[in-house]
Amino acid sequence: MSRTVTAAGLTTLVDDLLRSHPPAATDPHEFLGARFDAGLAWVWAGPGDGGLGADPALQPLIEQRLAAAGAPAPFRYNPIGIGMTGPTLLTHGTPEQRGAYLRPLFAGTEIWSQLFSEPGAGSDVAGLATRARRDGDEWIVDGQKVWTSYAHIARRGLLIARTDPDVPKHAGLTAFVVDLTAPGVEVRPLRQLTGEAEFNEVFFTAARIPDTQRLGPVGAGWRVATTTLMNERVSLGGGLSGGVDPGAALLAAYQEAADRGDGNPVRRDQAIRLWIEANVNALTAARAAAGGNRGRPGPEGSVLKLAGAEHSRRAAAYLVDLMGPAGTLIPDYRMTRPGLPLGGGGPRDTAAAFLRSRANTIEGGTSEILRNILGERVLGLPGDIRVDKDVSWRDIPR
Repeated sequence: MSRTVTAAGLTTLVDDLLRSHPPAATDPHEFLGARFDAGLAWVWAGPGDGGLGADPALQPLIEQRLAAAGAPAPFRYNPIGIGMTGPTLLTHGTPEQRGAYLRPLFAGTEIWSQLFSEPGAGSDVAGLATRARRDGDEWIVDGQKVWTSYAHIARRGLLIARTDPDVPKHAGLTAFVVDLTAPGVEVRPLRQLTGEAEFNEVFFTAARIPDTQRLGPVGAGWRVATTTLMNERVSLGGGLSGGVDPGAALLAAYQEAADRGDGNPVRRDQAIRLWIEANVNALTAARAAAGGNRGRPGPEGSVLKLAGAEHSRRAAAYLVDLMGPAGTLIPDYRMTRPGLPLGGGGPRDTAAAFLRSRANTIEGGTSEILRNILGERVLGLPGDIRVDKDVSWRDIPR
């Protein structure tokens, strides 16, 4: 890793980018592509992969300076790609795969999704049943995935499939890059409690994937999945949001609630507690972003996701309670299929956020699973008994 890239040098590069591509007058996708070309996407990555081989602790400097200039945040245009599949490609992808996928991913011109969960494999992702069978230079995939965010607008996805049913479940998985517009791939909406269909189910029927799109060795899919899941937890907690502060609006709401002076000391105390939590989580996210993990966060990332999910649940409930009866109403319940970039605002969002916050404690690892991870891998406590650890997947009752 090069240590010749200094904070002053990065500042110069950022300023050059802003001069040549003024954010207010440049298409966001064009700006993000130019940012990638300048090595300012993932500063710790290698040249050609959107980086400069620099110290990853310098990344927040780039994000802060670009955000202050009103530059587009890549996370808003491709959240799964930036937060999850991009770091996985950087870690496990071949030079050809990185060269083909990273720039359009970062620029938001090719949206990505993550194809892990199945109807019978949620918290236990390693128990998945989608099969991939080798056929010469291709793989034939059959199965179903569920809770796939943005699959309805995604061009590509990171797929984990079972390639060997005769070994223990973690050992028989392989990762692939899949074209979601290819024959044999069908995306169907899943309508949520909010009325939106942000999630999807994806069906594979004799879908063919070239072996060149395999990510990592055959049978190493769990290692690839772990990289993605760890980045997902940091991302959902705000640590990879690339300049998007998910708590900014809530911080303002807490302060406003605390300053109302409605004579209710309990509500004021609740507002201050939530304000403190949000600040602590934001600082934890900043530390995660500057942690020097080069796209490979450890189990400590589960702290951020767990804290963020539980906080958002409490915060949404508090704000709805503060609104009174109006907080229980959503004026429009027609099914919508959200697009990108992320954003928005308005009265509907508070009530919808309350309903959506139920999912925060499930997606990316349930709060219960995350507590297990923290107990076992961070605190060193004894692990749960796993009776199927050494049993072939084919012999596990389902």
